[in-house]
Amino acid sequence: MAKPNKKGPTRTVDIFCAKCRSPLYKYRKGGKGALVKCFIERIVEDYTLSVGQCPQCGQIFARETMIRGAPAYKMVGGKVRMK
Repeated sequence: MAKPNKKGPTRTVDIFCAKCRSPLYKYRKGGKGALVKCFIERIVEDYTLSVGQCPQCGQIFARETMIRGAPAYKMVGGKVRMK
């Protein structure tokens, strides 16, 4: 399988916790679909203290995984909002 493009898209989105609205990531997202996964190399700013856990309310919102040979975070449905 092909790896995702390292440079990636230029459009950035802000990702927030759905429970407490705390900022989690600033991410270079491609396409206009739902946020299912975040490739680690495309994260511009990371506001979290531990992997996949909201720094304010402590809710688990993602799991670490490998997608197409690249490290990524797989989002848990309904736990994050995107703006």
